[in-house]
Amino acid sequence: MTSQQSQNDSWLSRLEDHLKRARYSPQVARRCAVRARQFLAYLHKRHIVLEATQPSDVNLYLRNKLELFRQRHQRAPKSPMVDWRSSHAAGIHMLLRLVKGRWPPTPIPSTPREVFHQQVCQEYDRWMSDLCGLAPNTRSCRCAEASRFLIWLEQRSGSRNLIDITGVEIDAYTRFRATSLCRRTLRNHATEMRSFVRFLHSSGRVAHDLSTEVIGPRCYAFEDIPSSLRPEEVRAVVETTQKDRSREGRRDYAILMLLSIYGLRAGEITTLRLEDVDWRSEVLRIRQSKTGIHSQLPLLPTVGNAILDYLRKGRPKASAREIFIRHHAPYGPFRSGCSLYWLIRNRLTAAGIDRPSKQGPHSFRHTRAVSMLRAGVPLKEIGDVLGHRSAASTTAYLKLATEDLRGVALEVPAEVKA
Repeated sequence: MTSQQSQNDSWLSRLEDHLKRARYSPQVARRCAVRARQFLAYLHKRHIVLEATQPSDVNLYLRNKLELFRQRHQRAPKSPMVDWRSSHAAGIHMLLRLVKGRWPPTPIPSTPREVFHQQVCQEYDRWMSDLCGLAPNTRSCRCAEASRFLIWLEQRSGSRNLIDITGVEIDAYTRFRATSLCRRTLRNHATEMRSFVRFLHSSGRVAHDLSTEVIGPRCYAFEDIPSSLRPEEVRAVVETTQKDRSREGRRDYAILMLLSIYGLRAGEITTLRLEDVDWRSEVLRIRQSKTGIHSQLPLLPTVGNAILDYLRKGRPKASAREIFIRHHAPYGPFRSGCSLYWLIRNRLTAAGIDRPSKQGPHSFRHTRAVSMLRAGVPLKEIGDVLGHRSAASTTAYLKLATEDLRGVALEVPAEVKA
């Protein structure tokens, strides 16, 4: 046995230990280990070192496996191609994450064009951080749009020179992007483009500030009515979920209590940690996902009991400090607040609530804001509970209190009706 084969066997053993610790089912663990072993045999046959494996090697391996399947069965796989590929690649990706620490790896620019684009985007990111103080997520989205624009511009003109950019190119790119964007998203695109063009001028890459020539669609303030649930619908979904005494039911009930009583954002719930619950002082510490600041809310008995019941009887054993854990392997925290969408959607469906509007976690936040408005709570205090930095963010919820507006509406004089 060669040293490389011995090293591969060592990595395979570590993969099997990882699958066992992560509590994957025996069937899934066995399938992942088999796929990884087959991939290692493929690499050894082609004299490719595991540590030097690239995404192109994995893609070529999967194409070869698919071709062998078609030759053997004289047909394509019955399952959708995405599912077939995921089934064959899952174990390989786990193995490569153990070996490299990160997979897929961050692409390294290999051409002058890619080096130039990376340099511009890195300078742009520092500019947004140092001069504008923008959050990492915002900077990431704007850098992605800048990269798309640079690629489009080079494909259009075949040049990396930015000094000759005019409003004509910017308008052409906006029309190109408009084919796949809705009106509100296109407005956000215009904002991102103005920021990037302003940076190009500030850094001396463009002679004139063309940010004023970036035109986006007009969107009126509060033109959309936020989605919300009726109080009886909130009670129905909470009561239905409370009757589910499974591990998932206890978890989902605790999440619904946080949504309905405090109006928390989904991201604030998924990042809630064990140390954020102060049981002695009966305080719940919340890190606002948008502003990044910390706030404290009173830990109400109903919420505390729901969380405690989940921690004692529902939460899987996991090393993660986040309170809420996925109930399938790998047992760990939710990746983001978006992960709660289908969880909440399924609970609404189970309660017999089927509405054409959005049915995600944010509808509970809107409902909570309206209930406080109708209870006469000042906007400032509502904003404090919801974690709003400015009162303008809270006033959007006024549009939902239509019944209250009807109550104060003036009667139309008879002579006007005539």
